[in-house]
Amino acid sequence: MKFARFAAALAVAAAFISVPRPAPAASDPWATVKLFVDSFNKGDIKTALAQCAAQTQIIDEFPPHQWTTCASWAAALDAASKAEGDTDEIVTLGKPWHVDVTGDVAYVVTPVNYNFKEHGKPMGETNSVLTVRLKKSAAGWLVTAWTWSKH
Repeated sequence: MKFARFAAALAVAAAFISVPRPAPAASDPWATVKLFVDSFNKGDIKTALAQCAAQTQIIDEFPPHQWTTCASWAAALDAASKAEGDTDEIVTLGKPWHVDVTGDVAYVVTPVNYNFKEHGKPMGETNSVLTVRLKKSAAGWLVTAWTWSKH
């Protein structure tokens, strides 16, 4: 996964952590996942970061494959994307397979596609899977863990 634009912006956005963040989507976990991805696609890093809890377990396809914060994942992703020459990343969510809510925790599984340019050449990953765990806080649903599984 080479989300250069998002990763670069998240790395820069680490500076915003002490700045008041916009409220996450409060009504349902799927709305939070959508807001995270829509914000990524628009380059709205402040809003994307607001969807992550302070500690977020992330498993992704590029080394070292595991992170404990969105900011640390973003820094690693930025470096990987720059090394590969990736730009113009867009994630497209499919219809969720599961949005399971039990009390203040939720489990969301959805198919995703990822399109980008590598050194200007259109590329993509289709039929990948995004699995997200969220926890409801006083401010709304926050992402506490997610995995991206490339097909």
